[in-house]
Amino acid sequence: MIITVCLNPAVDKMVTVDCFVPGETNRVLSVRRDPGGKAINVAKMVRRLGGDTLALGIVGGENGAYIRSQLSEMGIPHDFVTREEPTRTNYKIADKRQRSTTELNEPGYPITEQQLEKVWKSISAHVRPGDTVVLAGTNPPGVADDTLARWIEKLNAMQAVTVLDTSGTPLKLGIAAKPRIIKPNMAELSELFGEQIHYLRDAIAAAKQIVQGGVERVIVSLGGDGAIFATKEGVLRGHGVDVPVCSTVGCGDVMLASLLYDLQRETSWEETARRAIATGTANATCSGTEPPTVEQIEEFLDRVQIERL
Repeated sequence: MIITVCLNPAVDKMVTVDCFVPGETNRVLSVRRDPGGKAINVAKMVRRLGGDTLALGIVGGENGAYIRSQLSEMGIPHDFVTREEPTRTNYKIADKRQRSTTELNEPGYPITEQQLEKVWKSISAHVRPGDTVVLAGTNPPGVADDTLARWIEKLNAMQAVTVLDTSGTPLKLGIAAKPRIIKPNMAELSELFGEQIHYLRDAIAAAKQIVQGGVERVIVSLGGDGAIFATKEGVLRGHGVDVPVCSTVGCGDVMLASLLYDLQRETSWEETARRAIATGTANATCSGTEPPTVEQIEEFLDRVQIERL
């Protein structure tokens, strides 16, 4: 079972324009809504691949009801803590001409200690030894920076496979708690080390350092350039595939979902990396945060080059 925990989910509202011009009137070509947030995106992709998943976290208001109903329609079990404060809306502006996406993400309402404790009780009630637990997304206001680190320590003691995908101080403290897997991007890696990391060699060195510190697998997403997959056995470089981009939202999330799904199936590490890159690539051709189909992923598998460094 892959259990995903989202403390700050969102309804993603994607608007598509021909060419986005700041400060001017922009005509919208299309609009779509999707249940979003990193952990929810992971759950959607795991389900699309045919895996067992469960979505946990906290939702509220009409947006929260929408997320619950949409996940139910997708066949994704969920057990969210509910509250009166509405779940946030994140706005995505997709520019067709420039093939870019501009994101405007709300911070979300603060979470109280009582609400947070309810979420932890929900997590601990569902987790069994061997389950993969994904703690993903930014913390909303009111959540202490060390919360995810404390949960990782508890989940490690429960013999869960802990996965962390966040940023800033929560990422730094979380790594100290030794999750099994982390997935920073280059910006998050730079923030973690307190210096700009622009070059592949520096990203590889940083990933190796984290592995030496006790994290088993470090995946550094490189956007359209692919990803780095570091373990104590060595480093794989997955090269990106050039495709017409529809939306870049959630590409790292589905890549992580594919990787976790294949790890549970005990797929070889190289094939796991290849399929993860293909999944992220396929997602870039999809609208909004709708996950790609297995057939779409298969189209890119043979085009993904994996290099052992």
